[in-house]
Amino acid sequence: MPSEIKLTFLGTADQIPSANRNHPAILLSYEGENILIDCGEGTQRQFRKAHLNPCKVTKILITHWHNDHVLGLPGLLSTLSLSGYQKTLYIYGPKGTKESIKELLRVFGFKKKYEIEVEEVSGKFFEKDDFYLEAEKMEHGIPINAYTFVKKGLVRIDKNKLKKHKIPNGPHLGKLKLGKDISYEGKKYKVKDLTYKEEDKKVSVVYDTLDNKRIVPFVKNSDLFVCETSFADELKEHAKEHLHMTAKQAAQSAKNAKVKKLVLTHLSGRYEANPKPILEEAKKIFKDTVIVNDFDVLKV
Repeated sequence: MPSEIKLTFLGTADQIPSANRNHPAILLSYEGENILIDCGEGTQRQFRKAHLNPCKVTKILITHWHNDHVLGLPGLLSTLSLSGYQKTLYIYGPKGTKESIKELLRVFGFKKKYEIEVEEVSGKFFEKDDFYLEAEKMEHGIPINAYTFVKKGLVRIDKNKLKKHKIPNGPHLGKLKLGKDISYEGKKYKVKDLTYKEEDKKVSVVYDTLDNKRIVPFVKNSDLFVCETSFADELKEHAKEHLHMTAKQAAQSAKNAKVKKLVLTHLSGRYEANPKPILEEAKKIFKDTVIVNDFDVLKV
């Protein structure tokens, strides 16, 4: 079975947390990677409540340096140090992230017991054989990034086809994964006759931003499109003034980008008691829409 991409929503509130919703944070897990996207105040407690170990975090992606998205960082970095974290922690973010991390460590008197590498990123900034990460600028009055995680569709050997041709497992199959034809017992087999190609799997996260033309091409064909939805469309002028998106705008982006599922988060506290209007507004345009709560888990 192909490995899953798992998203755990550790915080789904907007600028002000509630009793039910913590400040923004998402943990994306895949194979040995545990990528934390933003780290709002209280995130390390959310790890504990979700029965997750923060010491397994491998990377942190910062969307922007507004308080509700980063105030949990000092505590988390300190906890990693006190817990004997021994890996190199990679922190990625928009322009200004290096200076912000430097100041954060200075202000809180951080005792460095592990390596921290900080990069300011745009475009494709990290790649392995089976996945890559990309960043794209959004519009929120300060430098801000949206992020995508793309699991590459790898070439897989089709066991049923091997059985059909009576070809056993062995080192003679090695070339197939490299896209090369093979020979077995004097007979040649084309790679297309013994393999299949998985589809890419894509997860996109777009936090605080004004609706803009870069969203659709960046999130195009995502399996999961996680989008901030601070307001209903009746408050679109208010949303524009504060450089946020409405449910209608998020849904229209999802439709135009031909994503598979739209995941709404970062709702204004005014919808805490009744988020139904937000969901109904989005579903009128894009049917496969959900609103997530703290500790919800989605898999691809």
